Amino acid sequence: MSIAQNPLSVEVTLPREDVALVTVEGHLDLDTATDLQAHLANQLHHGRRHFLLDLSAVPFMDSSGMNIILRVYQEARGLPGSVHVIAPTPAVRRVLDLTGVSLTVPISEKVDEALELVDRQRLPDGPQD
Repeated sequence: MSIAQNPLSVEVTLPREDVALVTVEGHLDLDTATDLQAHLANQLHHGRRHFLLDLSAVPFMDSSGMNIILRVYQEARGLPGSVHVIAPTPAVRRVLDLTGVSLTVPISEKVDEALELVDRQRLPDGPQD
């Protein structure tokens, strides 16, 4: 099967000024991961600090895709920022779980849930009861 039969589609929307919702569709593998990496790098360059990666239309992801997620996670943490995976398909979720990425990168079922996590992260630590 050639790359032309499984192109990767990446759409970026901005629910907030510093939040990029990156909707990925297609196989995320060695042949297509650089497309996602370029979109994420562009958003970092434009000052986005929080990344919501919607993987609900990604039927397959290999280690190349996982490495892109971990790379943007490392960069975002230093800003400080965050990365959240939204609604991964069962096959992608299995890769994230087996590699331990799901222990590091939060996984939400909906965009609103991830935005709530972003908001909680932004709150300054107050006195503990």
